[in-house]
Amino acid sequence: MNKSLLIAFCFIFSALTSFAQGDAAYVKDNYTKYEYQVPMRDGKKLFTSVYVPKDQTRKYPIMMDRTCYSVAPYGADKYKSSLGPSPLFLKDGYIFVYQDVRGRWMSEGIYEEMTPELEVHKTNKDVDEGTDTYDTIDWLIKNLPNNNGKVGVWGISYPGFYTTTALLSRHPALAAASPQAPIADLYRDDAFHNGAFMLVANFGFYPGFTNRQDDKPTQRRGGRFNPGTEDGYKFFLDMGSMRNSNVKYFKDTIRLWNEMMDHPNYDKHWQDRNMLTHLHDIKTPTLVTGGWYDAEDLYGAINTYKVLVQKNPKTPVYFAMGPWVHGGWARGNGDHLGDLDFGGPTGPMYRENIEFAFFSHYLKGTPLDLPNVNTFQTGVNQWKTYKQWPPVDAKEQNLYLLPGGKLSFEAPKQAKADYTEFVSDPMNPVPFIDGIDFDMKREYMTADQRFAQKRPDVLTYQTDVLDKDITLAGNIWANLKVSTTGTDADWIVKVLDDYPDTATANKFTGKGVQMPGYQQMVRSEAMRGKYRNSFEKPEPFTPGKVTPVNFELQDVLHTFKKGHRIMVQIQSTWFPLIDRNTQQFQDIMKAKDTDFKKATHRVYSSKGQQSFLKVRVM
Repeated sequence: MNKSLLIAFCFIFSALTSFAQGDAAYVKDNYTKYEYQVPMRDGKKLFTSVYVPKDQTRKYPIMMDRTCYSVAPYGADKYKSSLGPSPLFLKDGYIFVYQDVRGRWMSEGIYEEMTPELEVHKTNKDVDEGTDTYDTIDWLIKNLPNNNGKVGVWGISYPGFYTTTALLSRHPALAAASPQAPIADLYRDDAFHNGAFMLVANFGFYPGFTNRQDDKPTQRRGGRFNPGTEDGYKFFLDMGSMRNSNVKYFKDTIRLWNEMMDHPNYDKHWQDRNMLTHLHDIKTPTLVTGGWYDAEDLYGAINTYKVLVQKNPKTPVYFAMGPWVHGGWARGNGDHLGDLDFGGPTGPMYRENIEFAFFSHYLKGTPLDLPNVNTFQTGVNQWKTYKQWPPVDAKEQNLYLLPGGKLSFEAPKQAKADYTEFVSDPMNPVPFIDGIDFDMKREYMTADQRFAQKRPDVLTYQTDVLDKDITLAGNIWANLKVSTTGTDADWIVKVLDDYPDTATANKFTGKGVQMPGYQQMVRSEAMRGKYRNSFEKPEPFTPGKVTPVNFELQDVLHTFKKGHRIMVQIQSTWFPLIDRNTQQFQDIMKAKDTDFKKATHRVYSSKGQQSFLKVRVM
């Protein structure tokens, strides 16, 4: 079996600090490790590892990472092999703090996934991650010798969420924070995308994530699920309906999995886990970091930045987006993904000129010359800086789906109803990758889509050959007019860069891959149709009735070069990236194997029934 998603998470959150073997010796020679049980206001204690420079002749700022993925190794004589967000911090003089969050690993309490944040705390029993961070910072400042009174917090993904909650602590000593790929709204980030369940990612993750379900501290890790095959497509087809995940495998033993199964709608369970509603009255300078090819938390990075800027206009808020997968900026060169060459290393530039410079300025007072927005423009492989995101020069335009598979910035002229239809069969779903793998292969976000175009259940639209470069900068909205013979349907929209016949291979092009005619994924997203009007209150389709389905595909900064084409593909299955829709209006999490039905879907493209993408063009 290939590396599971869990191993990938462990790679990011444990091995992130393992940058070089030489660092391990330096850590032991120059730092003293302490372990504390830091008391919270409600009496619970959180396990905290502290690495203090042995040179005590000066004062140091504190850099803290709060995590649900373990602060291991445990034991005052056992050291991490490196410290901080990158090796640049290791020798620059910081106190490094790592904490197991409430209810995880060696910390006391009961764990809640993305603990709901409270706007008002009336008693000491009113605790959340914000109060836990406040109490931790307060204790550190008062109890660690030779700290300079300033604390910085960073973290990626779940630790990115905990960094966002550090902002909500609003502790006066919190001088800088960097939420990186933060989970912002669990329903929109990791669990569901517009109501479509992210199947393969979550199925492989939760068995190993659940290391305990009580209040007893432990170092025991959860066991990984072994499917016995690398063929995820076949495995999940054989599994059948979503209810069989418990019937055949989990046996109702994974509480966090069941929370997702029990809450397919955006109800109070999820609403309470939306951090964006709390990001007001923030005074702490913040650097939000994400990757254009982050398959897990693209939504979180983009929207955390946008909301912080909107609600806190006087606070310094910086934004960095590069051509990275989830956490890819933290280590490695970031010079390619799959078959794509980004023209050189992008990770080192971020780590030195953005991340290190940001924390050094706000924690140590060093000079800072950092634009508000630093984004990598794919397609031409250039870094761009802006005062705000999206750039003010990006103007909204409509990109219309036209009859005959055409795509154009000119609206359809004919009034006669015109549509393209296909049959969607949940028992023969469109795969999300061209190959066999059990995991959520992150390369899918840039991968060649020619394999999908060949299928009769995938619609393709494309522009004429471009006579000039066209750059999209900002979010993309799909505005579809559709109908179905069923009462529910998923709609997947993919925006692709269709390469010319003159395209050539690069040093990262895979064996046997032909770059002429390559259909590079630029952005893609799914929408479960019954949530088209409300994620809280789903509605059935009326069979045969033309219905608007509008949803966001997230932001891009990509140039479609002269000689290329812009392409759009539309389909209704994307397996097993997302679960299968039965194409009947029902609770899919409780559906039976016999509930899956074929349906005929139509996408309309006439003057009175326009389907288009709303894009921002530079």
